[in-house]
Amino acid sequence: MNAADVTTAYLPFLIQILLAGVITVVVIALSHLLGQRARGSKIKDAAYECGIHSDGSTHTRFSVKFYVTAMLFILFDIEVVFLIPWTFVYRDFLANHISILAPMMFFLGVLVLGLFYEVKKGALEWEK
Repeated sequence: MNAADVTTAYLPFLIQILLAGVITVVVIALSHLLGQRARGSKIKDAAYECGIHSDGSTHTRFSVKFYVTAMLFILFDIEVVFLIPWTFVYRDFLANHISILAPMMFFLGVLVLGLFYEVKKGALEWEK
């Protein structure tokens, strides 16, 4: 493979990176030039909600249960995403007489056991 073939093979990738960089710089520059700026006023550091100034505290405290539920959602969501490639390659493995059903069932079993453990521990209950 010579240099010309490498250049043509990676040209779409390089164009995409260049385009992403240009769009990033343009959006940041436009935001800086056209955005609402309040130099020397209290508006700059205040919370902004629908043009109405807030009366109370802008920093509300969230319960730890909220974060635990969010982390569990992300954890199980990422684990389910691992199932998608298996669905695409399952037919190829069957064509080559390779069974991937046992590893898939083990993965799903660990996932279900983790979910039952979280339910048993009460991690998904909002109030106790």
